[in-house]
Amino acid sequence: MKKTNAIRILDQQKIEYELVPYAYDETNLQVEQIASNLGIDLHLIYKSLMLKGNKTGLICALIPGNKNLSFKSLANASYNKKVTMLPVKEIESFTGYIRGGCSPIGIKKPAIIYLDSYAEKLNHLYINAGKRGLLIKIKVTDLIQVTQASLANLVQKD
Repeated sequence: MKKTNAIRILDQQKIEYELVPYAYDETNLQVEQIASNLGIDLHLIYKSLMLKGNKTGLICALIPGNKNLSFKSLANASYNKKVTMLPVKEIESFTGYIRGGCSPIGIKKPAIIYLDSYAEKLNHLYINAGKRGLLIKIKVTDLIQVTQASLANLVQKD
């Protein structure tokens, strides 16, 4: 298997992880489908959402698969007045990854990483490995270390 940027970085930093392959459908990149197929609790698979802040530029928000991003909360946490989703056509040029394959590890352009604070309750979680069809199971503390992520409340209230 060809290593992604994320996997190479984890190897270089000697961080323990587990690769978890999954079958994907290009017409349905929904995290709910991935969790169901793998038998993993949806709240353990974290989505990597790429956004732009009006003051800070590129932001990667990591949120549980069963939640939706609160744009207002992310803007407040990142000291922006407004944050917007990165247009799909710009994802690869900014991150080096394709839509549905973005990892918070090894993003091409400088990005601020925010991890939803729910992750503090977890020992490990799953993130994208840098390509469709592959997740990384990683300890939360190791993810924070390798990405320099800041913890913040990022999700909409139920």
